[in-house]
Amino acid sequence: MNSKTTASPCCGDATQKPLRMPPWLRRPLASDKRFFTTTGLVDDLGLFTVCKAANCPNRQECYSAGTATFLILGETCTRNCRFCNIHPGQTLAPSPDEPERVAKAAQTLGLKHIVITSVTRDDLEDGGAEHFARTIAAVRSALPTSSIEVLIPDFQGDEAALRTVMAAAPDIINHNVETHPALYSRVRPQARYEQSLELLRRVHAAGGVAKSGLMVGLGETDDQVRQVVDDLHAAGCSIITIGQYLPPSKEHHPLDRYVTPEQFDAYAAYGKSLGIKHVFSAPLVRSSYQAGSFI
Repeated sequence: MNSKTTASPCCGDATQKPLRMPPWLRRPLASDKRFFTTTGLVDDLGLFTVCKAANCPNRQECYSAGTATFLILGETCTRNCRFCNIHPGQTLAPSPDEPERVAKAAQTLGLKHIVITSVTRDDLEDGGAEHFARTIAAVRSALPTSSIEVLIPDFQGDEAALRTVMAAAPDIINHNVETHPALYSRVRPQARYEQSLELLRRVHAAGGVAKSGLMVGLGETDDQVRQVVDDLHAAGCSIITIGQYLPPSKEHHPLDRYVTPEQFDAYAAYGKSLGIKHVFSAPLVRSSYQAGSFI
């Protein structure tokens, strides 16, 4: 594979800052009544969503459809990834009744597929794995016929923590590699690419459904995107998501390029040519966007 292949055509020269946002990334403002109903329910139950915390561009669509991705273990992260809108800082002890509150929200919304994620909690001995397991159990009890997906941190490579989550039997275990390893020192300095791949290999080896995702526009080439897809395929991922990176602020990692919808289609075609069951690749794709469509 030629690692010197240049990036795909984008919307403007990456050296010109700021790049003008292309029309395919523009989303309407919230106006649907159900959007505010979902917002109110989440707030009333004292819950957090990654939709809001990460300033997801799909929040209006998802909230208006009566769905959300629940963010457990607080809203403060122990890491400081340069792409992420969730802030690092002082953490609090996990809330003992949070699993039941998540279950109540999911039941009230009538969700058929529930996605649960968390901030990274390197301060906890098990990284929050037991709290994940308790949340899965609470949701399963409330909605026994619904499917459950978890988007988990790397647990610093702790296999016992991962086994705790797997023992709770979620339908999908997602862990994002986020970008090519060449960019980790700048984008994800407290993580290790190989450690993330090993987590996914362990999920697959145990018979679980492994899912992962990455962003483009951080400075990677198209060859590097394909290399990550190769690695995820080798790790046993049957679901991969690829979406456009959008910097939350000027203080975050700079945007390198806007990738065209046609190039996203090419990424998907490449993944499918390897035999990957689902490759969801489009500018506004995020880890949990329309996640229930894979079940």
